[in-house]
Amino acid sequence: MQIYNTATRKKEEFQTLEPNKVKMYVCGPTVYNYIHIGNARPYVAFDTIRRYLEYKGYKVDYIQNFTDVDDKIIKRAFEEKTSFETICNKYIEETIKDSEGLNVKAATFNPRVSAEMDSIIAMIDTLITKGFAYEKNSTVYFNTDKFEGYGKLSGKNPDDLKAGARVEINTDKQNPLDFVLWKPFKAEFGATEPRWESPWGAGRPGWHIECSAMCKKYLGDTIDIHAGGEDLVFPHHENEIAQSEAANGKPFVKYWLHNGFINVDNQKMSKSKGNFFTLREIAEKFPYEVIRFFILNGHYRSPINFSAELLEASQNGLNRIKNCLFNLQHLINTTTNEILSNNEKSLMEDILKYKLQFEKSMDDDFNTADAITAIYELVKFCNINVNEHSSKEFASQCMAKIDELCDILGILTTSKSSTMNDVEIQDLINERQEARKLKDWALADKIRNQLTEMGITLEDTPNGVRYIVNR
Repeated sequence: MQIYNTATRKKEEFQTLEPNKVKMYVCGPTVYNYIHIGNARPYVAFDTIRRYLEYKGYKVDYIQNFTDVDDKIIKRAFEEKTSFETICNKYIEETIKDSEGLNVKAATFNPRVSAEMDSIIAMIDTLITKGFAYEKNSTVYFNTDKFEGYGKLSGKNPDDLKAGARVEINTDKQNPLDFVLWKPFKAEFGATEPRWESPWGAGRPGWHIECSAMCKKYLGDTIDIHAGGEDLVFPHHENEIAQSEAANGKPFVKYWLHNGFINVDNQKMSKSKGNFFTLREIAEKFPYEVIRFFILNGHYRSPINFSAELLEASQNGLNRIKNCLFNLQHLINTTTNEILSNNEKSLMEDILKYKLQFEKSMDDDFNTADAITAIYELVKFCNINVNEHSSKEFASQCMAKIDELCDILGILTTSKSSTMNDVEIQDLINERQEARKLKDWALADKIRNQLTEMGITLEDTPNGVRYIVNR
């Protein structure tokens, strides 16, 4: 398995720190609003990577934090005349709803910054003791000059950064690249602004130290994979490396993974441009499973373009797979032919070929776009070779293989609602058709809605009504 490592700018063979175990940390959202489509990409991309690692036999400890201490949260709480806890609790709950809609597996643990102050303060104290940080007027700064190798993840030269740094007024920094580890309580947003006691006075942590402390607490000093959006490479992840390696005296991360941006109609997503969409808004028009499938149709490191047309194309692609699965299930339910033919026995080897093609794509830096192509080719194979003369065993093997590969990608999970058999579904369809003949539109719509709620989509075709079970 080859993984592209941001730190080395090349693909490397994946070798874990411990046999058959992966320690993986993913930077989570700042919870002051509904997550947007850009936030959805790391959720889907790194969940899929985790799924594939587990498929390959690894035990994955998967940590994804919620940043619930941040100026944006505090500002929103002040504006809405409520507490920061109320804002955070609301949007953590909504984020979990969205991630569940995207079929993202629950993390091993989701630490919240507000509950990790002891670990954060302890790490800052260690950095001061070791000479990597200093306190001035109740603010603690990390001294980047003291850390050899600052800029190694992003490839930025510290001297160039200093030359181009904006000069801040009234700063106590010893040099312009130093960053805040702890800042004092100033009541910028009123007396209810959150604060915690520390050796340097009441205040709250800087953004970067939070992830370093949580990563150390839940995964250890050195981890296998640290992941997030490419916008986090500098300064966030660069600063995490400096803090963690300075405090712990050990290498921090073996493989750095970063997902590319999502553009909207070929433009960078921005509220000022009017092309900013929350995931919840998009899910009102397209099912979450379509959104997940759309995201996986691009390689996680490449930028992808978001548009209604591309989502519709993803929906059509997903329906191709669904239709194949439905036809296979229908044959399994109705055929009386149980025994594999000699021809089918030879075709079984071709099924394995598509699985190997899928794995080869995923082993190449988790190339989900090519993995989906392998699924499409397996679907085409099934459409050509499975028919009313096929055996139940052959149809079952085809269906099981499509299900297996789709499950690795987290797509087309089995419907929880529809337990009806073909005869019962057809009876409802016939009842709806009769209602339409009698122009009882209310009853016809009621039956269609009933079937939709059960995960069954009706399609009116020239040859009559057919249905698709949304798996």
